[in-house]
Amino acid sequence: MRQPHFRITDRQLQEHAAAFLQTQLKLQPGKRRASLDVLYRVLLYAASWCTSLSHACSQLRGAPSHETIRQALLNQLPGPDELQRRLNRLLATSFKQLRRRWQRGYPVAVDLTPHPYYGQDTDSPYVCRGKFKAGTHYFLTYATAYLVLYGQRYTLALTPVRRHDKIEEVLKHLLRQVQKTSLHIRYVLLDRGFYKVQVIRYLQAARYPFLMPLIGRGKKPAGGTRRFTTRTSSGWFRYQLQDRSGTKATVSVCVHCRNHAGRKGKHGRYAWAYAYWGLRPGSYRWVSQTYRSRFGIESSYRQLNQGRARTSSRNVSLRLLYAGVALVLRNLWVWWHWEVLAEGQGRRRRLHLEVLTLQALLERIAQACLEALGGLRELQTPRPVPV
Repeated sequence: MRQPHFRITDRQLQEHAAAFLQTQLKLQPGKRRASLDVLYRVLLYAASWCTSLSHACSQLRGAPSHETIRQALLNQLPGPDELQRRLNRLLATSFKQLRRRWQRGYPVAVDLTPHPYYGQDTDSPYVCRGKFKAGTHYFLTYATAYLVLYGQRYTLALTPVRRHDKIEEVLKHLLRQVQKTSLHIRYVLLDRGFYKVQVIRYLQAARYPFLMPLIGRGKKPAGGTRRFTTRTSSGWFRYQLQDRSGTKATVSVCVHCRNHAGRKGKHGRYAWAYAYWGLRPGSYRWVSQTYRSRFGIESSYRQLNQGRARTSSRNVSLRLLYAGVALVLRNLWVWWHWEVLAEGQGRRRRLHLEVLTLQALLERIAQACLEALGGLRELQTPRPVPV
């Protein structure tokens, strides 16, 4: 790594994050001691330590009461639709330098992430029912679009999913958000949850090339699409899907077969089957390796949970704000590595992620907030500490 010539303090990281959030959130100071700086410091401290505003206020000496911060934040939070637009503008600002650099377009991955919801207000349109997980059947689900590019894996767009939204409508809304940033989409990578006739017909009508896994269905041993997943030799095929209403869609199919070779105690052949359209893959390996790059979006969800403040509130806007702030902090982490910490110039930059991991960045931001607000509060005890 090159010899460093500049120094970056924790205070600079925290102020940069707060100033960046303020460009679109445009929060106003509250009453009493809830100034704008205090409001952002408490919010960033709660996000960095994955705790609640109440716990952050109880820990920070210079922070006002939890009720003061809560009222200052909730009284000016817009509705979910307006808040979503502001968060998407923040996400778009973080990767604006990409728009002119690659005329061929960028690969984009799309997926959904459910967050458990334990409130009793299950009639809200934003509360979706799903498989039992983490002690509940109810979730607040967010859909994101993710850029699959070395060193610049930004989250491009975020949208909350309503209960009655169809999967093709969610996908259409996300891709339109990406289009508004003037970012050209080269192809879309999707998981098996998008393997539906209506999704495929929309992508083909909108001229978006795509790649997704093919689900094996049909009677054994070789009925329907199961004949692709049980093959012992690779190949290229065409297949026509049909849903219950009789609507049809045609896709190309790539089957990539490999040997278990004793891995996990297994032997013999296994097959990976993919459905695609609008692409001209040169080899089976290219298809499987390209789809593997989609798993970076799963890592972004893990990182989202590393920087998401916790709450028991049923306020949908507040929960969306916490998820959006976590994704913005993650985008800033990507931007810092590419623009400040990377070695070299242009596209051939060499990243050193070990210098500043996302967890280390969040800890530094939390430390700066702690120092700016006078450190931790003293503990009040009914008895003295024994000597």
